[in-house]
Amino acid sequence: MNEDFDSILAKLGTGKWNILFLITMCFWYSQLVYHTIAVVFLAPPVDHTCRRPPHAHTPIIVLPPEATHATGNTTSFPSTNIQEDSCHFLVENITTGRLVEEPCTEWDFDNTTFISTVTSEFQLVCDKQYLRATYHGMYMFGTLAGSFFNGYLADKYGRYTLICISSGIYSVTAIGSAWLTSVPWLFTARFLLGTMHPPSLLIGFILVQEIMEPKMRIVTGIMQFTSWSFATMLYSGWAYLIREWRWLQTFVSLPTLIMIPLLFTIDESPRWLAVVGQHQRALKVLRRAAKLNKVTLPPEQDLLAIMKIIQEQSTIKEQEVSKSVMDKLQNVAHEVLLLFSGHKIRLITFVMTLDFCIVGMLFYGLTMGANTLGVNLFIYVAISGTVEIPARTILLPITKWLGRKRTVIISYFITAVVLLTQPCIPEDLKVLSIVLIMIGKMMSTCAFTSIDVYITELIPTEVRSQGLGLTMAGSRLGAFIAPFLISAVEETYPWLMSVVFGLSALVACVALIPLWETENIRLPDTLADLDSLHTGTDSETNIQPDEEIRC
Repeated sequence: MNEDFDSILAKLGTGKWNILFLITMCFWYSQLVYHTIAVVFLAPPVDHTCRRPPHAHTPIIVLPPEATHATGNTTSFPSTNIQEDSCHFLVENITTGRLVEEPCTEWDFDNTTFISTVTSEFQLVCDKQYLRATYHGMYMFGTLAGSFFNGYLADKYGRYTLICISSGIYSVTAIGSAWLTSVPWLFTARFLLGTMHPPSLLIGFILVQEIMEPKMRIVTGIMQFTSWSFATMLYSGWAYLIREWRWLQTFVSLPTLIMIPLLFTIDESPRWLAVVGQHQRALKVLRRAAKLNKVTLPPEQDLLAIMKIIQEQSTIKEQEVSKSVMDKLQNVAHEVLLLFSGHKIRLITFVMTLDFCIVGMLFYGLTMGANTLGVNLFIYVAISGTVEIPARTILLPITKWLGRKRTVIISYFITAVVLLTQPCIPEDLKVLSIVLIMIGKMMSTCAFTSIDVYITELIPTEVRSQGLGLTMAGSRLGAFIAPFLISAVEETYPWLMSVVFGLSALVACVALIPLWETENIRLPDTLADLDSLHTGTDSETNIQPDEEIRC
């Protein structure tokens, strides 16, 4: 089935029709960045002082006589151990005469860097400091929830339909949430944005891959995610120019409306249309593609014959799509249990879920780590996005040279080394600290991208979608944990962020050792194939580098 349709795509080649898809999805990926890492500029930690009420005690510094060359005795208060901080103020207990702490309820914020932020407007400090991390966590929790249903909806209603709906909801929510005035509603909007993230990102990626000729899929895949890196760099510039969080979010969200006319330039996936039996609609899309690419396709009767074969071979899938939601959930639960049914698949599931959780924590945590280093936030984020570009572009030749497993292990190992070294750098060598952190960010990007390839070759075709779904959920969990970890250590033990991330990368590196290399090994189609697979170099399971690898 895949070979037949791939031959059609090969005849179409790569032309204007394909480029319109690529431009549309690259643009949309760049828009998702502004809300995925919004916490960096919209809800950063802000210096603050307690706004003491009139009845609060005003601290008086009384120096000893020898310090002022004066005579006489110094005055002391009954309480000598209590110190004011930004979260409390002192009041005198009229009964005991002692000074006691009271929690602060209002603060004055330093507006040197930002005129207004979510942190300062909603006063997310002291006992409400965790809500800053929750601001980011709600988005990631939404992506976790959205990842469970986006595949089902895309299979049932189509890739293009789901992208249209999700991008529309995302645009309206992104613009409207900039003017919400309560924390609960703001967090609800963040969760909704998160649920629309997987349909926009993952299904968009699938759509582009399904309309590209085989030899261009790796290249276009890298290009799509490179647009994410460019947007990260651009975000730091917009944030530098616009220092009020509501206007910044509005400004970066308004371009999402450009997606509306762009959607009119692309089509539904003809491959999906063939699977679900909409052959005439698929023919219409292919005719338009041939016209735009200026090529000639085989006769329509030949195309219809190929699509008929595709539909017949996908009967089981079509029946599954037509089942009720409850039946679908039961099937998913059964298929997830298959991921723990044998020794090899269980090993893959545990190791990859752990590694995806760690790489998600590393990737997003290092993007948000400027405040723990005490460096310029705008420059840090710009450099953070910049180092992702070479990390993605050099990955293809490196993976071919070293193989999948060694590429991931080395990426994790270098990340661990530089992050564990960074806390040992003296404070007067801050530039070197930033360089080490950026190397860690670049190598974690390599790990994130290469592990995506590695896992698709480890998991058998029979349970590949379920395995990918579970492990991707692990990456969202890691991204959810990252801001809470940073929030817990950034003020008291900022060096601890690098230590925890470095040790985590080392754990991920060691965890991969029991797995095997997948390059030039025939991929398993079923769990039985996996169990019988020899991971050495025997002639039965290995294939030559120039032999075709099929999933």
